[in-house]
Amino acid sequence: MPVNSRQKGARYERELAAAFKDEGFKQARRGQQYCGANGDADVVGLPGIHVEAKRVERLNIHRAMDQAVRDDRQGEIPAVFHRKNNCETLVTMRIGDWFKLYHEWEAGTDQKLIKDK
Repeated sequence: MPVNSRQKGARYERELAAAFKDEGFKQARRGQQYCGANGDADVVGLPGIHVEAKRVERLNIHRAMDQAVRDDRQGEIPAVFHRKNNCETLVTMRIGDWFKLYHEWEAGTDQKLIKDK
């Protein structure tokens, strides 16, 4: 029986929201479930990140990223969370945005403790 792609996408959005909650982001939920407006993040509750969720076997990552960039709100970093069957979720973002996050992490981390491990 063929899988309905809309249902598959909704399941993946719920899966991501659950993963975010497991990591302490208790407000995470599917973005479309309440308002259904176009341009909303697929999953909300990860502050500062615009989540575009894609659960497909063949992903045009550039098209997905273009959608995330087009739909993000002021101050959000667009990121595509994606996975194929029997694979773990990957996150794709622009390199400049990755460096912003990394510099923020680095500024709040004691590098000496990490190097001593």
